Amino acid sequence: MKLDNRGLEPPQPMMRTLAALEDLPEGETLSIINDRRPMFLYEQLDEMGCRYVTSELEDGSFLIEIKK
Repeated sequence: MKLDNRGLEPPQPMMRTLAALEDLPEGETLSIINDRRPMFLYEQLDEMGCRYVTSELEDGSFLIEIKK
């Protein structure tokens, strides 16, 4: 599953991401693209036991791959 959160104002990217994670089957990966590094989301992901990798893209946005 992939979400493009660019252009959204906080807290919309985090809310969309958490809602998508609720529907994501265990063991699957959610890829999101954000305008900025989602610092507050990382705390939530840690609490949920999710693993994630963040990469900065050429346009300055961030790709976060989250494994549930």
